[in-house]
Amino acid sequence: MSRRASAASLMRRDALGIAPTPRWFRRDKTSIAQRDEQDAGWGWLLVLPLVLCVALLAGSQGLFIDGSLHRDLGLGRVATDYELTNYRRVLSDPFYLECLWLTVKLSGLATAGTVLLAFPVAYVIARMRSRWGMVMLAAIVASTFVTIVIKVFGLIIIFAGNGWLNRGLMKLGIVAQPVQILGTQSGVVVGLMQFTIGFCVLVLYSVIQTIPRSYEEAARAHGAGSFRTFWRVLLPLSLPGLLVGTLTTFNLCMGAFTSAALIGGGKVLTLPVMIQRTILTEVKYSMAATLAVVLLASVLLVNLLSVCTIRRMRIGRRLIA
Repeated sequence: MSRRASAASLMRRDALGIAPTPRWFRRDKTSIAQRDEQDAGWGWLLVLPLVLCVALLAGSQGLFIDGSLHRDLGLGRVATDYELTNYRRVLSDPFYLECLWLTVKLSGLATAGTVLLAFPVAYVIARMRSRWGMVMLAAIVASTFVTIVIKVFGLIIIFAGNGWLNRGLMKLGIVAQPVQILGTQSGVVVGLMQFTIGFCVLVLYSVIQTIPRSYEEAARAHGAGSFRTFWRVLLPLSLPGLLVGTLTTFNLCMGAFTSAALIGGGKVLTLPVMIQRTILTEVKYSMAATLAVVLLASVLLVNLLSVCTIRRMRIGRRLIA
């Protein structure tokens, strides 16, 4: 019966003009299913690291949230009752709101500058055919392992009043007096960019490398210029990775303490600097925990709004298309 049924099905397929399925295609489908089953088995190895990371994150943030719900009694002592006094003070005090806005503003400026500088660098390295691309990529990776304190002191030396940069700018007539970065918001932005540019280049490089070069060549062959190729081909394809790199850079800038503390010189009061001052100078652990929770909530809110905005833009473009 099975042979007659298969023969009948073949006759019907021939009558309809449907070609029989080749054997190599059926073998490939079988091998793909087997590989999927094997990959699913290896996926269980990720459960333990995932549970460990979630436990550490939830545990540490739970301690901050619990500590923020108590009132400071002075000298490091906190009340046992739960209350929202700290949150009311932070959300109603113009000083803390100014610190929060300053943190978001400087992080946004540093993120924009970092992405604008990192994207061309990542594109050039990803499209290089020679070995110099790997050399440049290795140099960027090595620079990310340099501690931020050394990087900040390097910036201070470069922008010193009698340094080579200021002397050159003054001789060329670009500036009338030495450029100062210590104690200025622009200096903090430069420090944040130096801290995050290596990470951003690595993220964007991995994304651009997955985009075939033939797509850009096909666009140019059909008459598209460099800008149109970038705007209609490269940017839409790299948009998910670009969003990840942008949000990663922004998150790093929001939590950065060393650049704001050393370059800011105590004059640029971002939330990480305020948390450090509240703990060491004022010895108010509950207020410091409250500021940490507010900082975390602000970062999560910005990330959520960014993802929702990008998703709506993509849905709108699909409807227009």
